[in-house]
Amino acid sequence: MYFKSRVEAGELLAKQITEKYKGNECAVVALNDGGVMVGAQIALKLHSVLTLLLTETINLPREDASVAGISQDGAFAYNPKYSSGEIDEFVGEYYHFIEQEKMTKMQEMHRLMGKGGLIRRDLIADHNIILVSDGLVDGFALDVAMQFLKPIHTKKIIVATPLASVPAVDRMHVLADDIYCLNVLEDYISTDHYYDVQDVPSHDMVIKTIEQIVGHWKTK
Repeated sequence: MYFKSRVEAGELLAKQITEKYKGNECAVVALNDGGVMVGAQIALKLHSVLTLLLTETINLPREDASVAGISQDGAFAYNPKYSSGEIDEFVGEYYHFIEQEKMTKMQEMHRLMGKGGLIRRDLIADHNIILVSDGLVDGFALDVAMQFLKPIHTKKIIVATPLASVPAVDRMHVLADDIYCLNVLEDYISTDHYYDVQDVPSHDMVIKTIEQIVGHWKTK
């Protein structure tokens, strides 16, 4: 299944989600800039908060998959793809490298956070949290998001994405209370591949989109 754009995919997801959650207190939390374009359509339908959780992955030399991820407030998670024994080996060999990467990634996220429009705990506490991505090649972004959400009291955790690999769907079933996925892919090529139009704007424009959506629902 291919989509004309992320906006179109978001509209399709919004139709499904509003059938169940319209009238409930929800907060849409995008997991990347592309997720904002998808999530904006859901937030408009639900008249809900739209925000962005910045995360970065940490990659080790000669390893194909990311070993860990970190969110904007320092919430940190190792990739569940690796066993605890493998993680112990990585930490033993690359401890200083990992710590340096944490600092570098945090500095970059703090630079982006200075532009405003990003996640605030007080806006999402005691809400149904809808985690949105424009595509999940694996479920690792969800693990990092769950670490961020751990100290926050929430109602349900809902995952919404137009595209997901089979391993990502497996991870959703472990972490989420409810799942909305339009297309499950056994051979996930790349997220951009499944969209005819590449409609992810600059990060500055993404932040403006968030501010416009929040302004829209506040006037309702």
